[in-house]
Amino acid sequence: MSSNSANRRLLTRLLLAATLMFGFGFALVPLYDVFCRVTGLNGKITNTGPVEQTGIDAQRLIKVRLIGVNNEGMPWQFGPRDSLVEVNPGEMRQTAFQATNPTTHSMVAQAIPSVAPGEAAQYLHKVNCFCFNSQTLAAGESAEMPLLFVIDKELPEHIRSITLSYTLFDISPDKTAKRSEATQMGGSQI
Repeated sequence: MSSNSANRRLLTRLLLAATLMFGFGFALVPLYDVFCRVTGLNGKITNTGPVEQTGIDAQRLIKVRLIGVNNEGMPWQFGPRDSLVEVNPGEMRQTAFQATNPTTHSMVAQAIPSVAPGEAAQYLHKVNCFCFNSQTLAAGESAEMPLLFVIDKELPEHIRSITLSYTLFDISPDKTAKRSEATQMGGSQI
C-alpha cells in the first residue's frame, strides 16, 4: 500500500468526520428545543401572545414568585415590582419589573425567562412581556417594564407555586462589537 493512497483515505475520513460534526452542530439547537419541550427542562416558555380566556378557577390560588437576575457584568438595577403574586388559574394578571441604568452611557438589554418547575412552563401564557423585545435605557434612566400573564386552568393540581425568573443580558451594540473584535484577535471575550 502506497503512502499516497493511505493519505487520501485519511483525508477522506477526516473530511467526512468534519462534515458530520458540522451537521451535528446545526442539529443541536432544534434537538435541544425538542428535548426541553418533552421533558420540561429549563422551563422554556413557548406560550406567548393573545390567549383565549375561558373563565377563572376561583377554587385554586397559585403563588407566582418573580425573580430578576443580572447576567455577569450587567450593571443595571433590575427586579420585580412585586416578588410574589397570587393568581387564580384563568385570571389575567398584570405586574411589572423595574430597571435602572446607573451608568454614564446608554445601554441595551434583553431579558431571558425561565420557569420552575419546568412542567409549569406550558401552562404559563405570557400575553405581553418586556422580554419579547430588547430594552434600551439612557444613562441614569429608569423604566417600568410590563408583564401580563395568565396561568392555564389545566395546570396540574399538584403545582401550587411557580417561579418565573428573568436574567438580564447586556446586548449593547458597542459591547457586542468589542466582544467580536476580541474573538477575532484570539483574545477572551470582554
